[in-house]
Amino acid sequence: MQKTTDTTDTPVPDEGAPGPAAPRRVAVIRGETTAEIPVHLLFRDDTAPTPVVPQPGPKPAGAVPARRARRPVPAPARPAPPGDPDLVERPGPVVPGAVAVAAGFAALAGCAAVVWSAGLVPGAVTQALRLPPSPYAAGHAVMGPARWALLVCGTAVAVVCFGGLGRGRAGYAWVLSLCGDYRGSVRRTGLVWISPLLLREPVDVRLRHWRSEPMPAVDADGTALRAVVLVVWRVRDTARAALAVDDHLIYLRDQVEAAMARVLSQLPADAFHEDAPTLRDAEAVGDALTRLLKAEAEPVGIEVYAVQPTRIEYAPEVAAAMRRRRVAALDARHRDAVLGSVVDAVDDTVARLTSRGLVELDDYERRVLVKDLTVAFYTGRGGAEGA
Repeated sequence: MQKTTDTTDTPVPDEGAPGPAAPRRVAVIRGETTAEIPVHLLFRDDTAPTPVVPQPGPKPAGAVPARRARRPVPAPARPAPPGDPDLVERPGPVVPGAVAVAAGFAALAGCAAVVWSAGLVPGAVTQALRLPPSPYAAGHAVMGPARWALLVCGTAVAVVCFGGLGRGRAGYAWVLSLCGDYRGSVRRTGLVWISPLLLREPVDVRLRHWRSEPMPAVDADGTALRAVVLVVWRVRDTARAALAVDDHLIYLRDQVEAAMARVLSQLPADAFHEDAPTLRDAEAVGDALTRLLKAEAEPVGIEVYAVQPTRIEYAPEVAAAMRRRRVAALDARHRDAVLGSVVDAVDDTVARLTSRGLVELDDYERRVLVKDLTVAFYTGRGGAEGA
């Protein structure tokens, strides 16, 4: 408790004044914030007060060292990993699926016409389809080089048309590449046609969230912690997400762990004996994590919307000790508040008695009265709190 005593005599009138001056109220007990003073020092029998001056050296037993209030330390500025300026998402070559289907059926029809004109269609099939008779009788079919070329080309066109069909889904995109060279991205939905020569890599572009497992970290005091964060993100640039990094999901998870270790080490988890910023301010911690992770994920085409800690707790090996320390700090704050109110009540009582002229006290009697009132009030407050 940071309190000291001030044994002030009853006010006397000023010399030369025309009569006794009206008594004025003088604080009996004044608060000091320079050092920790045990309660028994309030009841010394010295005739003169001894000022308390902080001296360098060992702290008195039972005193709690004053700690300087911590302030959030910004993460050291450092450049984000550079990205390839040429690797930027652009539309890829795509054709509506209906056009490809029509072209495929047209190629098949051309191949059928070539076969019919060569007389290779059986008579039963010709009659069933009500086709006109072929200029060549069955068994005397003629397949020259021109017909073979048309047949091969028509078959190839049909295979390409039907082989490149695909179904685009909402929330997904295709990253197209040819021999390792980026050819564009396709975000269209429905039936589309993409060249079968291009390699397609699907990428999920929906808004996604990821809840991490409890990850180890330490606070500014070196205390082991376990933290769980929730990340809301999406792929903004499909080209960079698919080609600029080996696996953008693994990259994001590793960056989350690194950012969490970097931010949590700036502040203590709890400030037991001071009013200072701590990691219990989830909003401030989430803002710092979001800014840091957004800068780290942008070069790989990932857009981070929010990183919010859902749980920050002590590691199992130190949880019990930190719980006892928190309970002790709360108990100390309670005792400090009770003793402060008692000292204020004693100060007010003695000041009223002396200012109204009800009693006349010398220095010794004043100290005795202060001591008795303090013990009585403190005992009464303690009993009331216990009840």
